[in-house]
Amino acid sequence: MRAWEMHPLCCLAGEWPGSGGGLADGGRSPPPEAEGEAPAVAGVLYKWTNIGTGWRPRWFAIRGGVLAYSKIRRRVAAEPHPAAEAAGGVRLIGVARGAGGAAERPIGFVHLKISSFSESKSDDKRFYIITPTKTLQLRTGCAKDRATWIEALVTARSEYSFNGDLSGDQNDASFSTEKLRNRLHAEGVGEAIIKDCEQIVHSEFSQYQTQMRQRCEEYLSFIGSLPREVEVVNSADTTVTEKPQLELFNHDCSSSGKCSEYSNTESSDDVGKQEISELSDGDEFHFYDTRQSFSDFAASPDMRRRCLNNGNEDHRSIESLTTDKANEDLSYSKRRTKLPEPVEKEKGVSLWSMIKDNVGKDLTKVCLPVYFNEPLSSLQKCFEELEYSYLLDRAYECGLRGNGLMRILYVAAFAVSGYASTDSRPCKPFNPLLGETYEADYPEKRIHFFSEKVSHHPMVMACHCEGKGWKFRGDSNLKSKFWGQSIQLDPDGVLTLEFDDGETFQWSKVTTTINNLILGRVYCHHHGTMNISGNRQYSCKLTFKEQSFLDRNPRQVQGVVKDADGTKVATLTGKWDENVHCIIGDDASKVKSHGLHQSTGATLLWEKNKPSANPTRYNLSSFAITLNELTPELKEKLPPTDSRLRPDQRHLENGEYEKANAEKLRLETRQRMARKMQESGWKPRWFQRDSEDGSFRYVGGYWEAREQRKWDGCNDIFGNLSSSPKLQPSTLR
Repeated sequence: MRAWEMHPLCCLAGEWPGSGGGLADGGRSPPPEAEGEAPAVAGVLYKWTNIGTGWRPRWFAIRGGVLAYSKIRRRVAAEPHPAAEAAGGVRLIGVARGAGGAAERPIGFVHLKISSFSESKSDDKRFYIITPTKTLQLRTGCAKDRATWIEALVTARSEYSFNGDLSGDQNDASFSTEKLRNRLHAEGVGEAIIKDCEQIVHSEFSQYQTQMRQRCEEYLSFIGSLPREVEVVNSADTTVTEKPQLELFNHDCSSSGKCSEYSNTESSDDVGKQEISELSDGDEFHFYDTRQSFSDFAASPDMRRRCLNNGNEDHRSIESLTTDKANEDLSYSKRRTKLPEPVEKEKGVSLWSMIKDNVGKDLTKVCLPVYFNEPLSSLQKCFEELEYSYLLDRAYECGLRGNGLMRILYVAAFAVSGYASTDSRPCKPFNPLLGETYEADYPEKRIHFFSEKVSHHPMVMACHCEGKGWKFRGDSNLKSKFWGQSIQLDPDGVLTLEFDDGETFQWSKVTTTINNLILGRVYCHHHGTMNISGNRQYSCKLTFKEQSFLDRNPRQVQGVVKDADGTKVATLTGKWDENVHCIIGDDASKVKSHGLHQSTGATLLWEKNKPSANPTRYNLSSFAITLNELTPELKEKLPPTDSRLRPDQRHLENGEYEKANAEKLRLETRQRMARKMQESGWKPRWFQRDSEDGSFRYVGGYWEAREQRKWDGCNDIFGNLSSSPKLQPSTLR
């Protein structure tokens, strides 16, 4: 099967089929559809490559539903050719290519069948070709050429069908069994047995070839079944959502950047930023698209909240867990489902200009703008990892029934689920101030959570959570390593889970690497080994696979559960941003395939909740949107140290960016005294360091003080009160 047939959803970077890389014409071989067929439409278009090189001329040609483009060795001046309906059946648009091999071999292909085309209203020469994997930004010499190109693209897409004739390749594949025959002769095997072996090999190969042909035909049939109607969608019906990525460059930034045009993801980030910048200026698009119908998540906000809090009760489970009917009758106040509308229009930040303005300054005194933050603190991020606390409720129920194996399986699933919230979160949380706290009272989840920043250098945060039959505690200290384009975070701390029946589990988090800090789309991946040790019969080892550029199935997690004798009794597999399945028993062969959930006996332990119906630039989940909510009733109960009362974070959530930057600078100036205060004997209010293992443990008393509204020792560290005294070490006891 040809490479172009194997990847119809991609803009391929490769050679024309049949070129072999060694043709006399330098790889400019016939098009994918039919060798020797001349292009139907061709011409020069200017393609946006990257920030460093900008617009570059490329030779584009349409052949049988595939658009190919190649580099031009020497620049050709843009001259219109109205009479260039050239000889040989080739229709030239715009400019004619230079004579004598002016274009190199094709470097990319776009399958028009699954592509859409859009015009830019702000620039009558620019248009876009949008595929499922990337967007090509193109520009013509004049407005007339743009209309001609779009008409040619739409026509080529409507006339072409993927359901081509595969019969020509059915008998091309052949092989010889001569080496097998010679080897068997050398071993003294008789002629009759040799012929039987050859017949077996031929039969197996024939069956494999037939299966591959059938799969190819099914795939091509699926692509060909896509609706063919071409409609114009009004811009009023089109909602363009900004990509949840950290834009480190302004639209008009001219900083240098390099990205190879032979890459499948060539300058996709830059193209996305350019496109988003245009849309933010009020640009309207006319889409010439292929209509597709998908079912939407039409549940009401109440239903979505119930699914969130109850933990997707539609999961297939080995055991049917009991439901607390009494809690079902309780009525809880509804939590918000979206952030407030921004008061101001957010302005982008140029990383290079920021670096230029701070050259030679003390970096410890440089305040990063709130553009790089999300409206949550690190203390709230700790609680976000308990979004799927229902897994611990299930683990508790399993233990009561004497099923210790299912208990540790649910604990392992909970340990993995904490990483799901890190997917596509381009912004960093606010660093809490020394003594800052955060409480979370979620009666619908039957949990009470509390956390406090207990040390500034090194930065340590401690948390304590109580649920139905279990207690969860831990402290975290991140050790970072900066590698230029990426940063590696190594957690230092132990998480402890204690059940009321005395069973305890402990584990440490794995390494997190954040990539593309300077250029490109920011993303993170988690890798390493997580050992969940218990004080009774079972233990679990989870392996987070390290991601590579060539890995087609990233973010994998695999694990095994062993009993006290070291015997493997269960296996787990999944992805930390999707789901976790398990199989009871030691059948390792079922874990090697990616389709474990389709195997007999596989059980779905955990699945990530659906994304929020009200997406934001920060890509917060429905649960994360509720973490910083502040109602008048709640404000009366909170201590002055709670993260919800932090002014810069509150201004950022409200979209008041100028005020947020000013408050952030003020608070960071106050916070620089924290190290001196800590050296002067400052102690955390609600946690105490354990003399045996050095961890921080909750000393109690917070919820009792909350009921009485007595916050002795909790000062206004944010300076929200006009009468608040200046921050001093003695006032932060």
